[in-house]
Amino acid sequence: MAGHSKMADDFSLTRVPKEARVPMWEILVIRIGAFTSLSQFILGAALGYGMTFWDAALASLLGCILLEVITFLIGIAGMREGLSTSMLTRWTGFGKYGSSMIGLVIAVATIGWFGVQNSIFGQGLNDALGGALGFPLSATLTGLFVTAIVVFGFKWLGLTAKIAVPGFLLAVAYGIYNVFENHSLSELIASAAPGPALTLGTAATMVAGSFMVGAVLTPDMTRYCRSGKDVLWSTLISVVIGEIGINLIAVLMAHAVQSSDVVTIALQTSGWLGAATVVFATVKINDINLYSASLGITNFIDSIFGKNVNRGFITLVVGVVGTVLSVLGILDQFVNFLIFLGVWVPPIAGIMVVDYFILKRSRAVLEESRKRGALPDTCESMNPVALAAWALGFFTGYLFDWGIPSINSLVASGIVYYLGMKLFGSAPDAKLTKSDLNCAG
Repeated sequence: MAGHSKMADDFSLTRVPKEARVPMWEILVIRIGAFTSLSQFILGAALGYGMTFWDAALASLLGCILLEVITFLIGIAGMREGLSTSMLTRWTGFGKYGSSMIGLVIAVATIGWFGVQNSIFGQGLNDALGGALGFPLSATLTGLFVTAIVVFGFKWLGLTAKIAVPGFLLAVAYGIYNVFENHSLSELIASAAPGPALTLGTAATMVAGSFMVGAVLTPDMTRYCRSGKDVLWSTLISVVIGEIGINLIAVLMAHAVQSSDVVTIALQTSGWLGAATVVFATVKINDINLYSASLGITNFIDSIFGKNVNRGFITLVVGVVGTVLSVLGILDQFVNFLIFLGVWVPPIAGIMVVDYFILKRSRAVLEESRKRGALPDTCESMNPVALAAWALGFFTGYLFDWGIPSINSLVASGIVYYLGMKLFGSAPDAKLTKSDLNCAG
């Protein structure tokens, strides 16, 4: 940014300087591209297959509110400090080594997303060729194709995105036009769910889980924002368009064709060209998955071993792992994967928000170093209270069915962390050792 081609490498372990900040619309376009993707269409189709239109709309709204509140707050922290999520967690509760664990969690989640979406890409390619390649070979080719783009040419990826995202939106628009030629809007809104029923809590957790990882990773983008107003509009508009707009369009299409299979939906509503465009749009979001996964792993290696490993090599490894997962059938576990993410990742956000905005444990060192345009000279090694709050938040969301598990896990972790720090915590600089002083590596 300072040219999109530099996003994968610039300022990964430092603050983004003021002169590198960009206009709001540049951040907004990237975020809309992330939301208006195949994964969002898959989610909407899954909701439509198991819910009525209005129930799906309510689930989307509930998940959307949770997403926007967390996205905005963490985005503000990222904008103010100019730091990526993996760096910011070092001073928002988790410490240097705790942040390396966050990096691994982010890597696992984004590699899983890569595998899920590559499965769709591979399936679409195989269907387009009449099954000539077979799914394993098709998924291998598509996974390695996207990996090669990220490793060897981010400019090429930017060019691909400029084609894929508008193409995706045009294919969806054409599909809507065809659906309404054969079905009335009132008919689709009133129709019953064609598949097995989804509960409201499960559906809202799926909505939140589908981009909860993205919400936690918001600082990776908003660190380039110039103001809090830019953070608000770039997050709000993208969440509304993606979570509500694309979701509800996919719900209507799932009702129209009585299926949750996105390739079938695309074929029946916009033909082969539309299906190819929708499937090809996975390239746009999967580059973000690969980038975030490699950044998380690089942060882990940097924190634990003090080595700055070549990010291109990490990307290659991550891409191969994600490709293997897609060949092995991770798509079959898509709903379970979303539900798991919906209670695994939110506690991280809950702890970050409480630490940065309420306890403000590291705000003094962050503000002092921000004036110098540098990182703080000190940070704690690890915060056991944060790790305990993370675990308790996860188990709260995973074990209890009442309410919306994503919200339960987030709120529980935030409360436990706040109380735990009041009872057992101390200022972060009270736990430093000499080995912790170099917080950037």
